[in-house]
Amino acid sequence: MKLIVGVIEARNIPAMDLNGFSDPYVRLQLGRQRYRTKVVKKTLNPSWGEEFSFKVEDLNEELLISVLDEDKYFNDDFVGQLKLSVSEVFDAHHKSLGTAWYPLQPRNKKSKNKDCGEILLNIYFSQNNSFMDLTCNDDHASSSRKHEDMTIKDHSSSYNGSSNFPSPVRQEDNVSSKEEKSCAQKSLAGRIAQIFNKNFDAAPTTSSRGTDLTEIPELSEPDISDDKSDDHSSSVSFEEAMKAFNSRNQGSEVPSNLPGGVLLDQLYMIAPTELNSLLFSPDSSFPRSLAEVQGSTDPQFGPWKFDNSGESLKRVYSYIRAPTKLIKAVKATEEQTYIRADGKTFAVLAAVSTPDVMYGSTFKTEVLYCITPGPELPSGQQSSHLVISWRMNFLQSTMMKSMIENGARQGLKESFEQFTTLLTQTIKPVDSKDIGLNKEQLLGSLQAEPQSDWKLAVQYFANFTLASTVFMSIYVIVHIWLAAPSTIQGLEFVGLDLPDSIGEFIVCGILVLQGERLLQLISRFMQARAQKGSDHGVKAQGDGWLLTVALIEGSNLAAVDSSGFCDPYVVFTCNGKSRTSSIKFQKSAPLWNEIFEFDAMEEPPSVLDVEVYDFDGPFDEATSLGHAEVNFVKSNISDLADVWVPLQGKLAQACQSKLHLRIFLDNTRGGFVVKEYLTKMEKEVGKKINVRSPQTNSAFQKLFGLPLEEFLINDFTCHLKRKMPLQGRLFLSARIIGFHANLFGHKTKFFFLWEDIEEIQVFPPTLASMGSPIIVITLRLGRGMDARHGAKTQDEEGRLKFHFQSFVSFSVAHRTIMALWKARSLSPEQKVQLVEEESEAKSLQTEENGSFLGLEDVSMSEVYSAALPVPTSFFMELFSGGELDRKAMETAGCLNYSCSPWDSESADVYERQIYYRFDKRVSRYRGEVTSIQQKSRLPDKNGWLIEEVMTLHGVPLGDYFNLHLRYQVEDLPSRAKGCQVRVFFGIAWLKSTRHQKRIAKNILVNLEDRLKVILGVVEKEFIAR
Repeated sequence: MKLIVGVIEARNIPAMDLNGFSDPYVRLQLGRQRYRTKVVKKTLNPSWGEEFSFKVEDLNEELLISVLDEDKYFNDDFVGQLKLSVSEVFDAHHKSLGTAWYPLQPRNKKSKNKDCGEILLNIYFSQNNSFMDLTCNDDHASSSRKHEDMTIKDHSSSYNGSSNFPSPVRQEDNVSSKEEKSCAQKSLAGRIAQIFNKNFDAAPTTSSRGTDLTEIPELSEPDISDDKSDDHSSSVSFEEAMKAFNSRNQGSEVPSNLPGGVLLDQLYMIAPTELNSLLFSPDSSFPRSLAEVQGSTDPQFGPWKFDNSGESLKRVYSYIRAPTKLIKAVKATEEQTYIRADGKTFAVLAAVSTPDVMYGSTFKTEVLYCITPGPELPSGQQSSHLVISWRMNFLQSTMMKSMIENGARQGLKESFEQFTTLLTQTIKPVDSKDIGLNKEQLLGSLQAEPQSDWKLAVQYFANFTLASTVFMSIYVIVHIWLAAPSTIQGLEFVGLDLPDSIGEFIVCGILVLQGERLLQLISRFMQARAQKGSDHGVKAQGDGWLLTVALIEGSNLAAVDSSGFCDPYVVFTCNGKSRTSSIKFQKSAPLWNEIFEFDAMEEPPSVLDVEVYDFDGPFDEATSLGHAEVNFVKSNISDLADVWVPLQGKLAQACQSKLHLRIFLDNTRGGFVVKEYLTKMEKEVGKKINVRSPQTNSAFQKLFGLPLEEFLINDFTCHLKRKMPLQGRLFLSARIIGFHANLFGHKTKFFFLWEDIEEIQVFPPTLASMGSPIIVITLRLGRGMDARHGAKTQDEEGRLKFHFQSFVSFSVAHRTIMALWKARSLSPEQKVQLVEEESEAKSLQTEENGSFLGLEDVSMSEVYSAALPVPTSFFMELFSGGELDRKAMETAGCLNYSCSPWDSESADVYERQIYYRFDKRVSRYRGEVTSIQQKSRLPDKNGWLIEEVMTLHGVPLGDYFNLHLRYQVEDLPSRAKGCQVRVFFGIAWLKSTRHQKRIAKNILVNLEDRLKVILGVVEKEFIAR
């Protein structure tokens, strides 16, 4: 007598791994007989579809079923267990418990996790009076498993929840007599072996999968499945297959991109159905043309067939890949499977296997083709959006995983570049300008719904509150008309009639409350109608980045009133400016059709905040129905031309609320916006910023997946400090700050918005930072979570902190970061406060130390002193930014000289920034110089004091020091036209080096020569005039 246990599936098992999943398998034990199922990777609802046979000798035995989570390097984790008495199955009707869900129990009652999930089992007895079953059940069990695998592979591999197993399971009694004889012959030897075998318990623990591999070496599992699929599949025409698959595929969702990366993302001027036929139809010539372009030979396309009872549509495509420098020509087999095909959206997963290459049996390359409808073009023609992504699916663990992935990535890149070129020659891609022209058509078709005050009033006041109030008022008036005047009693007097009973008191209270509610309704309606104009139709002003938002409609907005509706309105916020929609009364699916335009912005916007409120009167706080954030950096602006935006928040997520928007972002000044923005940043940084080439900007956009309007401002080599310093490059643009590193093929890449930054701090150099100052960037709470893998720490409040150090030129990097952050992140009030704090700090420093720029901390020595036959006023033209200033600097070997105008920092104190490059005769490295100068009157008003801090870039050890200069210019009392010039010099060391004396001597000699040249030019120019 045998007990058959079918392990079908489980659901809601707890997650045992850090990735939020488990790798579950089932272990079954009855006495000393043990079996286990296969392991299902990364799931909480595994499906096994296996069955096992146990020999029953004692009905008092207990069947133990345990679910465990496989761990590769540690002991397997216990998930849950189930204990069943064999007698319970024997006493059941027909000796079968049928197919049922059983709750899994923890190992002991003290366990914290009480909910261990459920398991679906089918348990019954299979009676057999044969002597063979009683004497050699152990060997016969493995033989029966072999027979089942060969006869019912298609039928018993998965269970549909029926009460009994399919009939082939019962066919163990009909096994051929040859197998029974062999079983009888093996029984004696088997029992003798069991006596001497120390690992007797391990002998019957072989899983069903292990039995397949040891007993059927000549029949591999794929061969069996292929035979079965040929028997149960049907070959049909491509059009018929699409129609049939469409009818069965209505509920599936569009799959997301595969994690390996996106190979192609492009819009094409073709309908989705036509593009699908072009790529995958057997009659299409495109795949054969592609094979010729890629050098593949012997392409063989199998017919499209339905598998798994018509649930999937597949075909097999085989070819011989062209040889490369590293790999010879090999045969490749590509299995293409339709995941979705509903007539508009198509998704095909292609699994490519190349078993003949090295380690080819350990992996498959999977490529996902997604075809979705694109925006309608101005000509009325349909467009399609084609996205191709990939990933590596490793069937076995291998040490060569990284090398295989890199090789596959390079090969796919080259192949799909050829694919893109051929497809572009066949179908015309959609230009972004073609979509932009469609803006006027899309917005022109919108017309705001006319709102009649009387119609809205009827709609708004047609509710139970108003009806009950009117009814009660009429009832009371009729009662007063019919009732006789009551006598004065108690504390009443003429003109004051008080309630004479508890009932009358309650009725009066209800009337007062109803009247108050009615007055509130009228007040809310009047206040809402005063706001009915909203910001719809207000035209944008200025030139720059123009943002236009069309609010079409809402869907499933949360109801907060007792009426089951809400009075919603929407507030859009971008770059500190807000636009408000009109209020829609008593609507859960309002229709607005309103257009909002934001005034031109100098910088491209990063995010658009959307907040939906329920109007609740002028004095009450509005209830939020949901919020959303549209990120322009992470979104393609063409995809926002017509989009449904899901709302976040408890109410919104419970009701699945969403808004229908059309968003357009236009640049009305073209490249001038970029140039003007860079000019503005130059004044803040004090350094010339050049416009990057289109190739550099394109590479930057592709690196971080940014939209086309994003442009690179500057980039710096630095170290990202986490557990260990990681060298990479820090990229700065108008809207983001990003980091990228590639260390031995392991790439680290992230970015976050300037608006996400809450604080930037600079810490002094330490031994751990290799003598370099550290820039610590703290993000706002909940922001930049996509970049959390690059953060060093997370503070108590949950804010991410990023540490950057070891900049080649720290001063320029710090000034650039601060300037961009101030321009993007700080509000006008914060900028004013920051300027006031800085000016106060400078004034305090001036009053206390009498020095600007911290020059008192540097040891200054006089390097030049001379009496010039030049008036002080003429000599000061050397610092005016005029012709004399430029001519003197160019003569001294300063190229590309530029300076900002003098800005007043405080009373009688002025500041400017300077930038130039060294000529080759001054420095063979042709380094760059950024300088900050401050000038002020001498105390006796008879001259000027000019103080300067210079930073050298692009020269050896240039980031180790700053140069400090002080020019003191005084009138000579002995001469009517003359002045005394004294120049002081000092070096502020930022890092220590043994070459300090050598560097100081070299700089001093060069400085003295340049001073003589500059002052000589001043004298010559004065004489010439």
